[in-house]
Amino acid sequence: MNDSPPPPDSKRLSQEDQIVAAIRQIIRAVDLHSRQLAGGHGLTGPQLVVLKEIAHRGPIAPSSVARQVHLSHATVTGIVQRLERRGLVGRSRSDKDRRSVLIRVTRDGESLLIHSPSLLQDRFRLALSELQSWEQLQILSTLQRVASLMDAETIDASPHLTLGEIGGIDPDADQM
Repeated sequence: MNDSPPPPDSKRLSQEDQIVAAIRQIIRAVDLHSRQLAGGHGLTGPQLVVLKEIAHRGPIAPSSVARQVHLSHATVTGIVQRLERRGLVGRSRSDKDRRSVLIRVTRDGESLLIHSPSLLQDRFRLALSELQSWEQLQILSTLQRVASLMDAETIDASPHLTLGEIGGIDPDADQM
């Protein structure tokens, strides 16, 4: 069931309102995907990103995961704790350096990954990669300008499309 209102009649909207509406559509698409992910699989976007990275590179140190997924070490630590409580990842000491902790995906985590949907950015990146280079550059330039107009250039953002939980702050988001 689609609970979103019908699109506004663009002929009656100013160009500024059409731009704002397009931005809201993008935000809404990310929000809907995040809700589907959380509702259907019990994971937030950042949790799925971290779980996939651990599965891809593991066993791996939390600091390496943080670098790979462009999230702070503290955020990744919180995500790993939640994943561990659910039995999706496990921690163990490194054989090479007993002070170091490595994270690995458990069988339950592997099973969840097999049945998890692709991330929104995976589909978006695929579609984006099919565009001509000049089109990609045009989109990049325009979006960077939009970020600038919104005074958002200094906001730390990872290349992962996720939103906060509905009605609150996502516990997995990197808060500053």
